Amino acid sequence: MANNRRKNTRNKEKETEWQERVVQIRRVTKVVKGGKKLSFRAIVVIGNERGQVGVGVGKAGDVIGAVKKGVADGKKHLVDVPLTRSYSIPQPATGTGGGARVFMRPAAPGTGVIAGGAVRTVLELAGVRNVLAKQLGSNNPLNNARAAADALASLRTFAEVAEERGIPVEKLYA
Repeated sequence: MANNRRKNTRNKEKETEWQERVVQIRRVTKVVKGGKKLSFRAIVVIGNERGQVGVGVGKAGDVIGAVKKGVADGKKHLVDVPLTRSYSIPQPATGTGGGARVFMRPAAPGTGVIAGGAVRTVLELAGVRNVLAKQLGSNNPLNNARAAADALASLRTFAEVAEERGIPVEKLYA
């Protein structure tokens, strides 16, 4: 009996380790034969603040259903983010999503997350604490969030780069 309780608490911990933030809820309509059909679109960012983040979109007839679908979609599109000791990104990165481009640069400890809108949400839920980011092009929240996730997905650790080049990690710093 005690084993069952432990398993249940572990499952609850795994469920609650993910944080979700709604970036935007938009009321959308579709014109059909009988008139207009109203529904909601929710843009949701989900992350564990330890190097994993995902951007999801959900559409439903009610807001709660749209957010649930967005969370499920975000979990399907998770990105692993390599973090440095100072909770920054290893190198500058640029990501694109639709008409949006997002540029990110590592920052010194104590700088904080200098970014706007959906990009800030994505970086905070990824666990990045020191970074400079700039949105270029579109100011659409969905495209900017996807561009930020794309930039984070393109990041590589120093060990991965050294292995790819076939040299020791120490050589990278020299």
